Amino acid sequence: MGYTSSCTLVNNRYLLPSQNARVLNLKAVQGEQNSRPLITMSQVKIPHVLTVAGSDSGAGAGIQADLKACAARGVYCSTVITAVTAQNTVGVQGVNIVPEDFVREQLESVLSDMHPDVVKTGMLPSTGIVKILSQSLREFPVRALVVDPVMVSTSGDVLAGPSILDSFREELLPMADIVTPNLKEASALLGGIPLETVADMRSAAKSIHDIGARNVLVKGGDLADSSDAVDVLFDGKDFYEFRSSRIKTRNTHGTGCTLASSIAAELARGSSLFYAVKTAKRYVETALDYSKDILIGNGRQGPFDHMMKLKNNDMKLSRHRPFDPNDLLLYAVTDSRMNKDWGRSITDAVKAAVEGGASIVQLREKDADTRDFLDAAKSCLEICRQHGVPLLINDRVDIALACNADGVHVGQSDMPARVVRTLLGPDKIIGVSCKTPEQAHVAWIEGADYIGCGGVYPTNTKENNITVGLDGLKNVCLASKLPVVAIGGIGMSNVQPVMELGVPSLKGVAVVSALFDRESVLRETQNLRRVLLDSITTAK
Repeated sequence: MGYTSSCTLVNNRYLLPSQNARVLNLKAVQGEQNSRPLITMSQVKIPHVLTVAGSDSGAGAGIQADLKACAARGVYCSTVITAVTAQNTVGVQGVNIVPEDFVREQLESVLSDMHPDVVKTGMLPSTGIVKILSQSLREFPVRALVVDPVMVSTSGDVLAGPSILDSFREELLPMADIVTPNLKEASALLGGIPLETVADMRSAAKSIHDIGARNVLVKGGDLADSSDAVDVLFDGKDFYEFRSSRIKTRNTHGTGCTLASSIAAELARGSSLFYAVKTAKRYVETALDYSKDILIGNGRQGPFDHMMKLKNNDMKLSRHRPFDPNDLLLYAVTDSRMNKDWGRSITDAVKAAVEGGASIVQLREKDADTRDFLDAAKSCLEICRQHGVPLLINDRVDIALACNADGVHVGQSDMPARVVRTLLGPDKIIGVSCKTPEQAHVAWIEGADYIGCGGVYPTNTKENNITVGLDGLKNVCLASKLPVVAIGGIGMSNVQPVMELGVPSLKGVAVVSALFDRESVLRETQNLRRVLLDSITTAK
C-alpha cells in the first residue's frame, strides 16, 4: 500500500497517521479484551455485525435490510437505531430522529457487552450522532468499520442534510475500513461533482480515499448508459471493477444497504476485503434476479427478497398445506428397476399412481443419474402439486433441496433425521425407517414427522431386509409418538390384516411392487385404495 515509517502497526495492520485517532492505548484495549468471559471448547464464537442505521417501516432498506442480509449470509446482527422513518414503495413520508443520548446508550449497551466484529453504518441523521459513534468506536474498537454514507436513497429521497457532510469527512471517513457511496452520495461527499462514467467513478473513489477512508467502493447501479451494473473499488493502490448483469426490475429498494451489510458480514467471517466485496456483489445480483417479478406495494420501487424464499410460498411452487398423518393412507414408493422393466418413466409411474388415488409419493430411484433424477423429480413434483399430493425423495437431501420437494425419507444407515431437519428447515416432511420401539423414539427426538415400519412381510425390493411381522409392527406402533406407515411386502392379498391391528398410530401402508411391478399402475392403485378405505370402515 506504500505506507511510510510513520504508520502504526495494530493487529497486523498498518494505519495511516490520520487513522491513529481510532486506536486507544493498546494496553487499555488489551485489558478490555482480557476482561471478556472465556470461551470454552463447547462454545462457538459467532461472527457478529452491529448495524447503526435508520429503521425502514417498509422493511426494504435500513436496519431491516441489514438484519436480513446478515441472516442470509450466516452472521449475527445487532442494531442501534438512529432514526425511525415512515416509508413505503412510493417514497419517504417522514423521518423521526432518535435522541442523541439514547443513540449513545444503545451503542454502549451493545459494544460493551456483545463485542461485535464489524460495525456497519447506514443513516446517521445528525452531526451529533456521527460524533457519538466516532467516540464510541474509539472507546470500543472493532475489527472493521464499514461506512455506507446514506444521504440519498436509490429512489432519490434525501435522508440526511448537507450539514452532516463535514462530520462524515472529519469524523467517520478517516476511521473507515471501507466506505460504500452510491453515485449521488459520492458526488455529495466531493462537493457535487457530476459522476457520469466509470472513469468518473475511479476519480471519485481516489478522491474519497484521499479524505481518509482506507478503501472506497463507488456503487454504479445508477450509472446511465451502462448495460452492466459496475462498482469500482480503490484500495489506495489499485482499482478493481466488479461487473454484474443489470437486472430489469422495480425491486431495487435497499440494494445499497444490503451490499454494505453483506460486505460487513463477510468481513466478520474473516474474509479479505476483496473477497468480501466480490461475494457481496454476487449475493445482491442473485437476490435481485430471484426477486425481479415479486410484487410488494404499488410504488415505483419495491423491496427484494434477501432470503430468496418468498416465491416458494406461492401455491404453485410450495406444498399446499402442512403435513397431515392421513396422507400416509396409500404411500406409493417408486422403483427404478420396475419402471425400467415395464418401460415406464418415473414421471409416468407417478402420474398413474397419483391419478389412481395415492395419497403420498416417495421417489426411490437408486439407479438414476443425478441430473436425470432431478429433472424427473421436478416433473413429478408438478404432477403431485396439481393433485394436492406431497412428494418425498428417498435419501437424497440434495435432490429434495434442488427441486423444492415436500420432504425426505431416510433409513437407519442414512443421514440422521436431526441433520436432515437442519438442512431442510422446519416445514418439510421427514420420515425415518424404523424396526424397533427404540428407533421410533430416536426418530421422534430428532424431529421426524412419521416413521415407516417394516418390512412387515418378506419382500424382493430390498436385499437382506429383516422382517418384523405383524407383532413387531404392532409393538412399534404402540410405542411410537409419531404416525406410522407399514411397509414391506404389502399388497392386495395381505393388506387387510395390517390395517386391522387396531392401533391408532398406524395410518396406512407403503407399497412398491403392488403398484409399480404391475401392468397398470392406475388400476392397481385404485383397487388398493378401495380395499384400504373398506378396511378403515370395517374397523370403525
